[in-house]
Amino acid sequence: MAKILIVDDSAFARNNLRMIVENGGHEIIGLAEDGEQALSLFKSLGPELVMLDYLMEGMSGMEVLKEIIQHDPDAKVIMVSGLGDSTVEEEALEAGARTFVRKPYAQTNILKIIDHVMEN
Repeated sequence: MAKILIVDDSAFARNNLRMIVENGGHEIIGLAEDGEQALSLFKSLGPELVMLDYLMEGMSGMEVLKEIIQHDPDAKVIMVSGLGDSTVEEEALEAGARTFVRKPYAQTNILKIIDHVMEN
């Protein structure tokens, strides 16, 4: 079981991912709707894993990712996006994301990805 912070500017996406992750036996220790809130919760809660949306209003997911990695180079971050652009995926992986998941995703797929990231 991982302690997870979910970051997405869409309340629907946050709640959907939360239900999937909780049904998979993981604990959601925080929900953030923007980059500023995400960084604050990351620093105060110390999650084992961050599920981070790429496209957000204000501070982008990439900016948040870079700040998280700067704060903790060993942080485990899964970047999530509806964009199918391989350039975006490469950029996220180079910046420190452990993997990149495209929306929409299947429940079983996202749980397998979480388990894989937590094991490595």
